Amino acid sequence: MIARYTLPEMGRIWTDENRYAKWLEVELAACRAWNQLGKIPDEDLAEIESKASFSAQRVDEIEKETRHDVIAFLTNVAEHVGPASRHIHVGLTSSDVLDTAYALLIKESGQLILQALDRVLAALKDRALEHKHTIQMGRSHGIHAEPVTFGVKLLGFYAEFERDRERLVNAIDSAARGKISGAVGTYAHLPPQVEEMVMAELGLKQAVASTQVVSRDGLAEYFCTLAIIGGTIERLAVEIRHLQRTEVLEAEEAFAKGQKGSSAMPHKRNPIATENLSGQARLLRAYALAALENMPLWHERDISHSSVERSIGPDANIVCHYSLHRLAGVIERLTVYPENMLKNLNSTGGLIHSQQALLALAEAGLSREDAYKLVQRNAMATWDEGGSFKQRLAEDAEVAAVLSAEALEELFDPQQHLTQVDYIFEKVLG
Repeated sequence: MIARYTLPEMGRIWTDENRYAKWLEVELAACRAWNQLGKIPDEDLAEIESKASFSAQRVDEIEKETRHDVIAFLTNVAEHVGPASRHIHVGLTSSDVLDTAYALLIKESGQLILQALDRVLAALKDRALEHKHTIQMGRSHGIHAEPVTFGVKLLGFYAEFERDRERLVNAIDSAARGKISGAVGTYAHLPPQVEEMVMAELGLKQAVASTQVVSRDGLAEYFCTLAIIGGTIERLAVEIRHLQRTEVLEAEEAFAKGQKGSSAMPHKRNPIATENLSGQARLLRAYALAALENMPLWHERDISHSSVERSIGPDANIVCHYSLHRLAGVIERLTVYPENMLKNLNSTGGLIHSQQALLALAEAGLSREDAYKLVQRNAMATWDEGGSFKQRLAEDAEVAAVLSAEALEELFDPQQHLTQVDYIFEKVLG
């Protein structure tokens, strides 16, 4: 995934170099806390801060022998620092570093995803306003229901992505928690003040009642939130895919000059971006399941979560970030066909106004059951034989007995379905 990734800022976060840099941030923050508590002399802290460094290649070399990544990292840092390195990692366990650094990586990744969500929201808002009054067929079960506007349709997705953004802000807060509490979370070899100072410096919250690790519920919430975002992405992607079908063709992904749709059929213009997004959403759901499986660890810890998080950390964040930007591009360049929307709306001979007729007959004094039978009888004839639903109603003696031709005519104005469009936009956009 990283090799073909076109938005390198997220990929950079999950490189070994940045991961080790976060480990070093944690270790140096702990050293500064110990210094404030009088444990590390000023001159030794200055030595550590000026010389502390690492080489990702050297860490990997050492790890081949130690079979322990944090020890390999500390050994390499000590090679740079010299004697003052005896103060590094005092009272800490590996997971103090690993979990706190992982929280930093998640927080950094989450901020990029928030920016990507903002791009999607801006694109949806612009296109929704552009098509605020572009009338379109609303569908339920894939069948014509009643008119909407394309702007109202896009506005619904805007509102959902707004909720996704709010969920992500909360999930980042849940996941961005670290610990400096020692081997089993008892602060046996360091005072709690070290943890307080480290988290304050790093901009993280303290994990509450940690064991050797931070409980995985916060990370599970984060990865589940990415999966929910993926669900919203796919819901819009599926909508666009349906609207691009040849029989519908109300909206279409932009087709670039020189683009090819098929090796065999030169006429093809396929919804490849939105199909790709459906696939990416499946991955996000799988990563969420893996994060949930990471929650039940043995006793104070085991390492069954470790290999999972090494994979889903970069993969889920990259997939979500990439998907949002790809979706934003689709929305920004989406080709819309209002004339096809109107043609499709009129394709069923006025059947889409059946509820208007039902309500009018009931208001004129018929029982709802009788009104329903009258409307459905004429609607089914129109389904089966074609023609005009309005004309059939006008020629039905039982309908004509209670509804005048003028009243019937008014029922078939599609704009009657759209009187509250401004209200919907005001409710969503304010």
